[in-house]
Amino acid sequence: MSSKPVRIPGPDHPITVEPAAARIVVTVAGRTIADSTHALTLREASYPAVHYIPRADVDMAALERSATTSYCPYKGEASYFSIPAGGDRSIDAIWTYEAPHDAVAVIRDHLAFYPSRVDAIEER
Repeated sequence: MSSKPVRIPGPDHPITVEPAAARIVVTVAGRTIADSTHALTLREASYPAVHYIPRADVDMAALERSATTSYCPYKGEASYFSIPAGGDRSIDAIWTYEAPHDAVAVIRDHLAFYPSRVDAIEER
């Protein structure tokens, strides 16, 4: 049995998580999927910043859980959701870490959206 590597963020691969500076609204097919004033902004190394939105601020009824998973050694195992209203473009549009590593535990119960798989992720 092999275990997956767990890495701790540090100077060579920094990760910070802080409250988003604005209200975050995500839309697909003319429908608001998420609307939050409690989102978190995760910055990881040289990657673009990502907003993680609390599940309570997401229309979970508009989502469909996917069988897709992935693994990040810094954050853990990711699960995915699709947004049927968005058609093929919105397959696996959302990822979430349901049991994130301790270093980023604050993103538990939050969802992140791929900008290219939704109509808009707006900071208002």
